[in-house]
Amino acid sequence: MDSTVLTKQISVLLDQSGIREGALNHESSGMHFLRHNKTTVQDATLYQPLLCLVLQGAKEVGTSTRTLTVADGQSLLVSHTMPVTSKITAATQECPYIALVLPLDLDILRSLVPDVPSISGSTPQDPFSISLCPTELELEGALARYLKQTDTEDTRALLAPITLREIHARLLMGPHGGQLRILLWHESTANRIFNATQRIQANIANTIVIADLAHRAGMSSSTFFQHFKSVTGTTPLQYQKDLRLLRARDMLRSSSEKVSVIAFSVGYDNPAQFSREYARKFGAPPKQDRTPALTA
Repeated sequence: MDSTVLTKQISVLLDQSGIREGALNHESSGMHFLRHNKTTVQDATLYQPLLCLVLQGAKEVGTSTRTLTVADGQSLLVSHTMPVTSKITAATQECPYIALVLPLDLDILRSLVPDVPSISGSTPQDPFSISLCPTELELEGALARYLKQTDTEDTRALLAPITLREIHARLLMGPHGGQLRILLWHESTANRIFNATQRIQANIANTIVIADLAHRAGMSSSTFFQHFKSVTGTTPLQYQKDLRLLRARDMLRSSSEKVSVIAFSVGYDNPAQFSREYARKFGAPPKQDRTPALTA
């Protein structure tokens, strides 16, 4: 399977949707497609567990301690919910940045793990929850078939679920597999940190108590802190702060609530402090991020 086949499929869907530049949420497949004709400035966003294939161009993705450059022919796998910054670094009108994003189904992965043979030497040495690898042609082929199968109702109901399982199986058996298998092993450090990030997300407005999170993870506070930073690329407190600000930005763009109300809802006691930290992260005060239609 040549990657140009998948690139053409995505380009056609973007053209049919009238999107010359931007993102398309492809509902029938659950995937997201992106196309940009020029480079972009750095922006903060939240990655859920996902697979991202860059088919043309390049982008940078990073945290406060790590930055990865993803170019065409490479895939990025994110195993934890991660606040990151990203920017497109290679894109032109003649050769736009084109990428495919597939959210990972952790239930499918868990159901497949018992049947995946252990591969000697496949355990990753780097605990960071974002891995970068060359994209295997077999994986691209499975994604192209899955995308085509979501075109019609019959194949979407009968064949697409089978191919989606194949895609997840190929991820477990491929270069990203070591990272995924460690995540899914309930005694692993990666899995314990994953559970800790889930607790932080579920209680975003509450003050973090490191000792409590560490106790739940079966670690000392210092060991937990070190592992958390190794896996997520940031500290627990910064992780929560980034989540709070990203959640607040989503609320500003989708509701007409007062800035102070949004600040309190994500855990800030002081709206002035919220505004300062918001402007520091996003480059503009909260009111400037309000959707115009909601202020009319």
